Amino acid sequence: MSEWAIAIESVSFSWSAQSPVLQNCSLHVPKGQFWMLLGTNGSGKSTLLKLMTGLLAPQSGQVNLVQPVGFVFQNPDHQLVMPTVGADVAFGLVAENLSTAETRQRVQEALAAVNLLHLQRRPIYALSGGQKQRVAIAGAIARHCEVLLLDEPTALLDPDSQLDLVDQVRQLVKTRGMTALWVTHRLDELNYADGAFFMEAGRIVESGDPQRLKQRMMAGAVRG
Repeated sequence: MSEWAIAIESVSFSWSAQSPVLQNCSLHVPKGQFWMLLGTNGSGKSTLLKLMTGLLAPQSGQVNLVQPVGFVFQNPDHQLVMPTVGADVAFGLVAENLSTAETRQRVQEALAAVNLLHLQRRPIYALSGGQKQRVAIAGAIARHCEVLLLDEPTALLDPDSQLDLVDQVRQLVKTRGMTALWVTHRLDELNYADGAFFMEAGRIVESGDPQRLKQRMMAGAVRG
């Protein structure tokens, strides 16, 4: 049994021969840990995430993730499709052909895990941005996802909600044994991570201790 929940091995991808996006890119996230992926715009982060979710296929290399995988978009309005909180979490379970009682239990457990059980009947439109992101995460928990991929999930949130959400995901990783990879450009979010990657020009150029990476990036910003 592999120790990795996410194993990206020498992956390359390009839209054309003249514009490579990923070049021999490798990345490994240990099971049960919370890692973050940083990089400048155009470094290939979003393309790498699409390869992990299966939306794109690598032209070379291997992409291996422990299944099932949950994905949380930057804008939760792009993935919440039902009128109420409980109905939206339940919608993701349709393919599993569960009984009504099993579905109800999964929904309630997932909403309790993100502290939203009291909002089960709340209309989606009446939620804050942070609450919407937690509903999206609850959908992954209800499907018993082993790996959670999050694409800049705090980008549209206010500062207090940003850190509340990252702390919530960190706690879920620790208490439920999930593995999470969180794409961000906010250095303060690194304080919650077990490890971090920095991506540049389609490759991972540094990985490891998040505080060391944070200090390097802060120093680079000062020099710049």
